[in-house]
Amino acid sequence: MPTRRTRRLLTALGATLVLAVTGSAAAADTAPAPRHMTGTLTDGATWIADIPAHWNGTLLLFSHGFGPTVAKDAPSDAVRDRLLAEGYAWVGSSYDPHGSQWALNSAEQDQFATLDAFGSAVSRPARTLSVGQSMGGLVNAQIGRDGGGRIAGALGLCGLVAGGTDLDTYQLNAEFTLARLLLPGDTVKLTGFASAAEATATADRLTAAVTTAQTTPAGRARIALAAAYLNLPAWSSGERPPAAHDYAAQQEQQYAWLAQGLLTFIEGGRYAMEQSAGGNNSGNVGTDYTALLRDSEHAAQVRALYRGAGLDLSADLDTLARGPRIAADPAAVAAARRSSSAGQGLDMPLLDVHTVADNLVPAEQESALARRARAAGDGALLRQAYVARTGHCTFTTAETVAAVHALVRRVEHGSWGDVAEPARLQRAALGLGLGGAAYVPYRPHELNGSVRP
Repeated sequence: MPTRRTRRLLTALGATLVLAVTGSAAAADTAPAPRHMTGTLTDGATWIADIPAHWNGTLLLFSHGFGPTVAKDAPSDAVRDRLLAEGYAWVGSSYDPHGSQWALNSAEQDQFATLDAFGSAVSRPARTLSVGQSMGGLVNAQIGRDGGGRIAGALGLCGLVAGGTDLDTYQLNAEFTLARLLLPGDTVKLTGFASAAEATATADRLTAAVTTAQTTPAGRARIALAAAYLNLPAWSSGERPPAAHDYAAQQEQQYAWLAQGLLTFIEGGRYAMEQSAGGNNSGNVGTDYTALLRDSEHAAQVRALYRGAGLDLSADLDTLARGPRIAADPAAVAAARRSSSAGQGLDMPLLDVHTVADNLVPAEQESALARRARAAGDGALLRQAYVARTGHCTFTTAETVAAVHALVRRVEHGSWGDVAEPARLQRAALGLGLGGAAYVPYRPHELNGSVRP
């Protein structure tokens, strides 16, 4: 049994421990928290920033994707918080809120202005890395070209890196096919939308036609033909894509993308692009739809479905050949080339990450960027990595953080080494303890309908 003196010592020790624990909790409660800052640029664009209490001097400049021009400074809350905890700061702008949601006329200059604003409000970073997602991936690729020494490296996530005119051109090829083959004799407005309502009306008509066509073998074959021109993945659900020769299952998965409202997104994006470019920047005058099919990775699927339906593929291709063509507005093409292109060169290392089955921005866009970077003599600065998953920008937190770390290592060491190889990225992502990852070796097909320089 403890003596009275021992009991007094134990009581005092307990009080000391309580004070120590309480003091630690109080210290944690009063530890400096990340700062959140906002500001406004001269064109009315807003910017936001998050700065950790113990900033490591590296700033991540985030370019957000297509949609409302609202400031964002990270691809997700989870990615932002993890990298804040590692000492990285984030900043990003809304782009000019007074124009089109396809905000490429202002996005790059707004991002550089945001860097200036951050430097004045906080301090000049020791190093800045650019990160862009979706349409912001195109902005990011432009920053990668035009950084002029202000940016040390760039990371693109599901980036629309083939540019606005490639996007609108291959989408027009698919829409034209649906209209001509599923709505023969009807006049369907495919370009030159005067309002968002007109764009929605076209999307509704085409979606209804696709839904009806899916009920017959001939209709399914024609949907597959349009999907081939659209670069639409034949994998939309499940852990694995359909088997290589299971063409019926592949078509069902392509149809699923279309039935989920893909055409509504496409036509809304076209309206925004036409607003930005001042007219229609895509056309199909001179397009050879037989050659386009031959060059598609889905050519075998289309031919098999046509044979199975007892449908004459050559006759349908002749129908497309004889159809009234749509001419692009040269002024709009020039405007889109100025504002919405990338790949003419790189000023810094660029790592692009893409899901292999992206329904909105197909991974084949990476092939167009790589071809242009090689033509400019900058292929060694570019690395591209792929994640075996369906959907647009569906990366896990682990995959994105691992990609940021890979870019940091490239910038610090001056060479890529193996940091952007799929096996290394996969190990790095899984080692973070942030959940799953699915980096895989992959090489996308050429982008069907890409406009050659």
